[in-house]
Amino acid sequence: MGPGVQGSGRSVVTIGVFDGVHRGHRRVIERAVAIARERGLRSVAVTFEPHPEELVRPGTRPHRLTSLRRRGELLAGLGVDEVDVVEFTPALQRTSPDDFVQSVAVERFRAAVVVVGEDFVFGHKASGDVQTLRTLGDKYDFEVEAVRLLEHVSSTAIREQLAAGDVEGARERLGRPHRVEGVVVRGYQRGRQLGFPTANVETPPHTAIPADGVYAGWLECVPVANLPALYEGERWPAAISVGTNPTFEGVPRTVEAYALDRDDLELYGAHVAVEFAARLRGNTRFESIEALIAQIHADVDATRRIIG
Repeated sequence: MGPGVQGSGRSVVTIGVFDGVHRGHRRVIERAVAIARERGLRSVAVTFEPHPEELVRPGTRPHRLTSLRRRGELLAGLGVDEVDVVEFTPALQRTSPDDFVQSVAVERFRAAVVVVGEDFVFGHKASGDVQTLRTLGDKYDFEVEAVRLLEHVSSTAIREQLAAGDVEGARERLGRPHRVEGVVVRGYQRGRQLGFPTANVETPPHTAIPADGVYAGWLECVPVANLPALYEGERWPAAISVGTNPTFEGVPRTVEAYALDRDDLELYGAHVAVEFAARLRGNTRFESIEALIAQIHADVDATRRIIG
């Protein structure tokens, strides 16, 4: 329970998937936190796992901008007292708007105020909207505040930008660099042979990975339970390669990051984050190893200029 939270047991609840916790999401969450602090109530952010689209439109599985762990971390960083993950099941998908509100907001958290984005929909076949929520608020004794959305800021738009390699545009909408996380695994070790040892990052399925190409960014070790705590909290400027590396045949799509000026890192088994600052170029097939090495040097120099 956060500072200033009183013992009334009532809450200010904000509800959403919040994938990416982008600038639009932050407006909603920060408003909920502000109301809670003004009234001395607990603030709760309710999110869902799996992504509702996986059940609503089977086979679509939107690429995730944030892992569930990272989403919770970002939400908590905005000042909410509690992050609650609701399992989005077929039964919940079929729930009426009234039953949805009862189970998610009223019975679980004794909502005094529910804060949502102005496009919020809920219940079976998305049949409930903000006006429905206001009507239910009258019935169950809670207020509703609908926060105006930021124009052109959405998780879908950010996914589209990443698919096009526009990490700078995604950063503008997110309010921070896009990040992918995963465990460092053994690869072909070609980077080490070329003088640029890379961390080969195995990302979870359906992660939103930028388009194939070379990027400037950062590599960071992230402490996660049950995994080695190597170089905990350390962060290095990095040249990042995404793709199949067309100079070598038969290579699966990978995310590899070379921490500038570090050839001494032993990261196998560590959980790391790779953040994307800028796109340097697309992937190219080089006619010789020498030409490839020369280009990697140029990529490292460009990364150094961009990251500083």
